[in-house]
Amino acid sequence: MVNRTWNRNVLSTVILGILFLGFSTTWSKEVLTNHWYVELDGDGGVESAKLVAKRTGFTYVGPVLGSSNEFHFVHSAVPNIRTKRSIGHTRLLKAHPKVKRAVQQTGYLRVKRGFKPKITGVPVSEIKLKLQSLDEDKARAVNVKIDGKSPTDPLFKKEWYLKNVGQSGGIPGLDLNVEDAWAQGFTGKGITTAIMDDGIDYLHEDLRHSYNAKASYDFSSNDPYPYPRYTDTWFNSHGTRCAGEVSAARDNNICGVGVAYNSQVAGLRMLDQPFMTDLIEANAMGHVPNDIDIYSASWGPTDDGKTVDGPRNMTMRAIVKGVNEGRHGRGNIYVWASGDGGADDDCNCDGYAASMWTISINSATNDGQTAGYDESCSSTLASTFSNGKSTLRDAGVATTDLYNNCTTTHSGTSAAAPEAAGVFALALEANPNLTWRDMQHLTVLTSKRNSLFDPYLKHHWKYNGAGLEFNHLFGYGVLDAGAMVDLAQKWKPLPERFHCTAGSVKKEMKFGTEQPIELKIDTDACVGTENEVNYLEHVQVFVTLKASYRGNVVMFVTSPMNTTTMVLSQRPNDDDHKNGFTRWPFMTTHTWAENPRGLWKLQISMAPGKNNAMDTGSFFEWTLILHGTKDAPYDKQVVDGNKHTKLYKVKRVHEAMRKA
Repeated sequence: MVNRTWNRNVLSTVILGILFLGFSTTWSKEVLTNHWYVELDGDGGVESAKLVAKRTGFTYVGPVLGSSNEFHFVHSAVPNIRTKRSIGHTRLLKAHPKVKRAVQQTGYLRVKRGFKPKITGVPVSEIKLKLQSLDEDKARAVNVKIDGKSPTDPLFKKEWYLKNVGQSGGIPGLDLNVEDAWAQGFTGKGITTAIMDDGIDYLHEDLRHSYNAKASYDFSSNDPYPYPRYTDTWFNSHGTRCAGEVSAARDNNICGVGVAYNSQVAGLRMLDQPFMTDLIEANAMGHVPNDIDIYSASWGPTDDGKTVDGPRNMTMRAIVKGVNEGRHGRGNIYVWASGDGGADDDCNCDGYAASMWTISINSATNDGQTAGYDESCSSTLASTFSNGKSTLRDAGVATTDLYNNCTTTHSGTSAAAPEAAGVFALALEANPNLTWRDMQHLTVLTSKRNSLFDPYLKHHWKYNGAGLEFNHLFGYGVLDAGAMVDLAQKWKPLPERFHCTAGSVKKEMKFGTEQPIELKIDTDACVGTENEVNYLEHVQVFVTLKASYRGNVVMFVTSPMNTTTMVLSQRPNDDDHKNGFTRWPFMTTHTWAENPRGLWKLQISMAPGKNNAMDTGSFFEWTLILHGTKDAPYDKQVVDGNKHTKLYKVKRVHEAMRKA
């Protein structure tokens, strides 16, 4: 089976060339590592690469994305962190007759989301296995009834995100509705989720039976054993906590239970090092793509409200290859935590969360609000849960912890992404033929508004032109596992996806705090061509501009069906005045299923700065790219109007659009 994701894969090549030319980071000096990308002439193969490494004094690490002529080398005599390029070592490689190209790898920061280390020497988790024989008084105090069908794991009573009955100050019924999916017979059996993180405690009693050793690897140490490195602060507990959310065992009297408790988890240890490299990231995201179904990432560029950064070239290649070829052509599912930068950051400045190839997940609290650390952006597709507003210690996410321990304090969007991965594992068991696009459509159509709301009343729930309700904070709502597996079972293949370059505006224009500008593109959405798009999925707004204070730039895009979405919000901490944005791909999912034909508008303004400072900017270019289908995506879907009201509604809208 071949996933015809792109029309001749043209756009993949285009985006790889232009996507991240203008990123900026918080580091003023370039950091170099002792890792090299080496390309050999022809299909040299592994043995040739090993020979080249040996003769040049390097250590052979492995192929890049399974290539026969691209390889990863390391030089032990070069410091793993330095500020100057090792020109001599690069020349030595290039002088070898079989070496076509050699590039020393730049180092950059990638940060775990939601991790708050404790004081040195004080364990992060205090819930030992010996405490799990909860006495009856404590069990009654939790106020969760075990009905004979619910898991008997001792911490299940605290897993309000799985079954919310009001514990820890939550709203009853505000949960992932996993028991409905379990009741339909789906528990994640046969599905593997890779936790790309700081390792997994695969010896943990709640994880060892679900651990997929074959699909695991340690990219920090280059061995097959991704066990977390010990620190006094338990800094490397992050991956183990995420793994437990997905596949902690059921009814074994240990910790809690995972969303997809019969699924497997693989550990891809790649975060535990001073600086990330493009090669390590790429190889982790492309590791055994036919054995791994879902890749879960709870990390990204620094959430400081001023970083604009994303995947480099090799990593982009890995993701594109994954969605096109992974899972034997159905496409790997990449789940991303949207970010913990709070209201002063925007996840559209994170090239991972804002990628149309990933499913960006935000978090909600147990009482339906947005957490203080949540970022908002138009690329967020849906939400799960992180922690509660309650002062109770166990209002966080209950899951596995290092060294056979448990915790009830896991939080942040770090906790949200693995929950989503667990729900997707349930859906893949219900229908193993689902593609990466199917999963995004199912997410849009089955997520629920439920009781989610913005306590600050800045972001209201709205309907787009196709009748789909969305929110700038929560995307299309909270995942509903029961509804997703129900629809997944009868899901029909989608029409082929195309891309259309709708138009560009290239001219220099000044804008400022009191001088907003509006740009327009009138498009036929490539009608009559091989790239015709009549029903939208993702919309990308590639923008080039500079400003005296980048963080005060605010942008909105309005579709022909009059859906206005904020593609960039104010980021008060971003004081950049040199780099701006260079063809940065701001992305929105808010126009999903709309007809793209007609007038698109881009509004750019400068929000007042500190002390009402008046800032100015220069706009240079806007390119609008539409992604979607020529044929109606849901015509073949069998729908029960009582069960799947969103799908029923959008099908009616599409029928009306065709008649008009």
